[in-house]
Amino acid sequence: MNQFANPKFLFKILKSYIFDIDRLWEINEKNLRKYQDNAIRSMIKYAYTVPLYHDKYKKAGIHPEDIKGIKDLSKLPFITKDDIRNNYPNGIISKNFNEKNGFVISTSGSTGKPVFIYIDRVSAIRSLLIFARELKAYNGSWRKSKVALIIDLEPGSAENTFFSESITPFLKRFFYLENIKYIHLGDKPKKIIKELDDFNPEYLGSDPNMLRQLAYLKNEGYGKNVNPKYLFSSGSMLDDYTKNYVEKVFNTKVFDIYSTTEAGPLAFECLNGNYHIHSDFVYLEFLDDKNKPVDFGEPGHTVITKLYGKGTPIIRYTGIDDIAIPIKKDGCCKITSQMIKKIEGRVSELIYLPDGKTLSPLSVTGIPAKVMQKFNCYKIKQFQIIQHNLKDIEIYIVLDKKQKKAQVTDEEIFKELHKKFSEKIGNNVNIKITQTNEIQKDAKADQVKVIVSKVKK
Repeated sequence: MNQFANPKFLFKILKSYIFDIDRLWEINEKNLRKYQDNAIRSMIKYAYTVPLYHDKYKKAGIHPEDIKGIKDLSKLPFITKDDIRNNYPNGIISKNFNEKNGFVISTSGSTGKPVFIYIDRVSAIRSLLIFARELKAYNGSWRKSKVALIIDLEPGSAENTFFSESITPFLKRFFYLENIKYIHLGDKPKKIIKELDDFNPEYLGSDPNMLRQLAYLKNEGYGKNVNPKYLFSSGSMLDDYTKNYVEKVFNTKVFDIYSTTEAGPLAFECLNGNYHIHSDFVYLEFLDDKNKPVDFGEPGHTVITKLYGKGTPIIRYTGIDDIAIPIKKDGCCKITSQMIKKIEGRVSELIYLPDGKTLSPLSVTGIPAKVMQKFNCYKIKQFQIIQHNLKDIEIYIVLDKKQKKAQVTDEEIFKELHKKFSEKIGNNVNIKITQTNEIQKDAKADQVKVIVSKVKK
């Protein structure tokens, strides 16, 4: 049966549309916790029908009745990427799950081993409604604002599923959706900026690397009609240099959207610069190296629990590999949610020092921005930090040779970069600055990585 002809299915969509978008503006903290408790009880009950979770919980002596709410999450065992990989396909879904009414999506597989999960159609639709919520936070409307999203439209990608396959074809029967334009991330930047120039978007979103390339083209005179109110960045770490450069060229703010393939949208950077978690859809724990909760203001490993959906449950999932800093709710934007001050980057992108200490990605990726601020120019077109081993770090630099008016030489830039990196990392590590014409994408992740670590953890 066609789900879109099923009254029960349509009622779920209508209910989600009416309540989901505005909930965080309308709910108080007490009622949010009650909502989360109800959601997690429902998710645990469903997860107990999924072989992976059933076996884990049974081994840990956990029954669904033992979980009364969010406060009991710590009783549950963690779920890793390998758990999901090793139990795919039949072990990660309930026997009652109808695969015809859902999708299989996968991560990029940057480690060489992609993770495949199932999501049901209602979950995909709710993820799309979360995007409508984020747009509202930036004073936009999914019905009226002209929005351009440069995303991965390859079959099997999460973005293609959420934005193109889940509900958009159905909605087009009832709503005029020509105000939303999807462009494939794999297209050539000059082709993309031509499409954007013809479309003239009010809001523009893509990953940091594409935003940087578009900013470079705009700085060269392309895309005169591409003057969005705000820009959105998602998909990988937004370093300070890229953020500053893109904001300067487009003369507007870039806001970071935090999402994952496995758990969908997680959080968004508000107009005040903090991250609001979609706390009615996901619950995030921030744990130290001993798996204890960190204090507010301290960095912790993110552990994610998804509070909705069928298909593959995501409960106490450690596979995201991110480090973030939680902060107290401060009532900004009148949004009721968990909040994050910073997303420090991925654990796999940590810089490891000879004395056993580590540096977060953001502590080093901001250095090129500070150097360019000192010289009042944006001559660095792109950079990449590679840690070969504990003693050797190499920084690849692509310079914009067309900026001949810059009152600084290449040698001065390299000298200042070497100085700043040495001050941050320490003199007992060899810092090498290498100029190159191009930085290649990571073949497995299909994106340019800002930090590449070859150190065995």
